Amino acid sequence: MSALPDLTELQQFDTPTICNAIELFEVRPRTAGYMQREIAACFPELPPMVGYAATATFRSSAPPAADIDPGVSARLISSFAELPGPAVVVFQDLDDPPAGATFGDGMCLTYKTFGAVGLITSGAARDIDNVRLLDFPCFSHGIMCGHGYCHFEETGIPVEVGGLTIQPGDLLHGDCNGVVTIPREIAAAVPYACAEYLKYEAIVLDPLREGRANLEHHQETIREMLARLAELKRELKTMIAPSEADS
Repeated sequence: MSALPDLTELQQFDTPTICNAIELFEVRPRTAGYMQREIAACFPELPPMVGYAATATFRSSAPPAADIDPGVSARLISSFAELPGPAVVVFQDLDDPPAGATFGDGMCLTYKTFGAVGLITSGAARDIDNVRLLDFPCFSHGIMCGHGYCHFEETGIPVEVGGLTIQPGDLLHGDCNGVVTIPREIAAAVPYACAEYLKYEAIVLDPLREGRANLEHHQETIREMLARLAELKRELKTMIAPSEADS
């Protein structure tokens, strides 16, 4: 399945549900594709962020070397227009540990103005109160008050953030629970998988919420849910299988 996904539909689901749906397609290990816990939402109250990665590397421990291209920042913003949908800016902080904050309110306002819908960094954040007013989802490895000798080194390259290699154009989904990549080959079918997963999960959870489950009934509902999910897995495999016209 190569059709572009409906990002509005993807945004209706939280990130753990997106992860659950991706597992049903069995296109990667269940432990792959999501960022490690140190990459956390700066504003966990915001709705899910969905967009395509625009990548860059960052450093703040020393002034930029003489051969660093000063046009990297502008090229990063220009790259937004090359993506199939809204950008999520993804920075790899090359300093470990970070020497200064990767972003503040000025940077976030700039990126939002030019069409980005969020920002992720393996480094630190600052200006948190001002950025919160922008309703611009951000994810970082903590907070620092200073920015050091902040500068960008490269853009449009693979970056390492939260244990993941993020390629330019990767589809990302993030909320208060973390950030996950959505494989392109299944992305258009993921909203359907999410909706079906939640429907079958409710077979188990609704009786618990309503206080009408005994242990025997609870075990029955689990078996029913698992059977329905097995059927759904088979259906999803047919949805993403290449057609004869594509082969």
